[in-house]
Amino acid sequence: MSEGTHLTRRDLLRIAALGPLLAGRTAVAEQKGAAAPIVFGQSAAFTGPAAELGLQMRRGIAAAFSEANAAGGIHGRRLELLAYDDRYEPEAAIANTRALIGRGVFALIGAVGTPTSQAAEPIARAHGVPFIAPFTGAEFLRDPALTGVVNIRASYAEETERIVETLIEDAGVSRIGVLYQDDGYGRSGLAGVRAALDRRGLAPVGLGSYLRNTTAVKTALLALRSSGPEAIIIIGAYRPSAVFTRWARKLGLGAIIANISFVGANALAEALGPAGEGVYVSQVVPFPGGDSLPLLPQYRAALAAHATSGEPSFGSLEGYIAGRLTAEALARIGAEPTRAAFLALFSEPVVFDIGGFVLRYGPGNNRGSEQVFLTMIGGDGSIMAVDRIVR
Repeated sequence: MSEGTHLTRRDLLRIAALGPLLAGRTAVAEQKGAAAPIVFGQSAAFTGPAAELGLQMRRGIAAAFSEANAAGGIHGRRLELLAYDDRYEPEAAIANTRALIGRGVFALIGAVGTPTSQAAEPIARAHGVPFIAPFTGAEFLRDPALTGVVNIRASYAEETERIVETLIEDAGVSRIGVLYQDDGYGRSGLAGVRAALDRRGLAPVGLGSYLRNTTAVKTALLALRSSGPEAIIIIGAYRPSAVFTRWARKLGLGAIIANISFVGANALAEALGPAGEGVYVSQVVPFPGGDSLPLLPQYRAALAAHATSGEPSFGSLEGYIAGRLTAEALARIGAEPTRAAFLALFSEPVVFDIGGFVLRYGPGNNRGSEQVFLTMIGGDGSIMAVDRIVR
């Protein structure tokens, strides 16, 4: 499905995730007074082929904000979220970002995707608006010069390094192909795979690509099959990845299939059904159903208490971490927060311990976390944490 390039009134999904704003009221960026809420803006995909990613991210942020509000807010001030649908299209993300900044949001949070973030971040930067926790591992957002960006997830380079490492060392394969989305996201992930292979004296044995917001992957599948890969790394969204994987199985391609986190493991497992058995997905947050960190039961409790719907997922956990980080940063800078003070906090050496999930920032470092985890989809659609990729 190809999305349009013009944002219409129908396309804008205006949701105040917590305490809907009164019609026509304008949020004020440098809000004064204990009663004034601190309003954040999110432009993400809530419809279209990448919708589940945006919905999960919004759900987690909303749960964290609601949790903070239930505890009395941040210095007595509520956190609120305005969420607009960009359908994973850069043109819509630009329109949404301008609209949200025009409404005076304190910061932008939870953008979903590389091409949309690539379009929106320069607008935020030009207006001095913090760009918090984009759901993308693209390396350009980790440029030390981007002092307005606050990342929380490992980069695609770190994810692909982990996948390549375990494919070679644990699964014993060396013929690795790549299916990638033909845009900034896909090319960023492809660059990570190439670099990881190059460090080991290897190169991809085959490449295939498809257009964003489509599932036109059959030509890419045939090209990859002809190269005889032992494993295929997919840098894509969940719908095209699912179509590719189902066809690969039908054609008898026995290659190991591994995806990076942006695919959305929960959505991918649901889309694949039984065909998902043995498909791997790298993650940038811990297994949401586990208990390895205090964060995890805290997250599940917040989701149960404050989210309107949805089971625990990697996407909503990432959103929850983003919301918790934002709330803690605001708590540290005092009752009269400004954008400049918020960003100054991250420009000095600082550590945030979010229930055992540690994020580090400082001069020249806006990365937050470099942690990568591995999961595998079972035949019943369940997702399990694993230590390595095996045949």
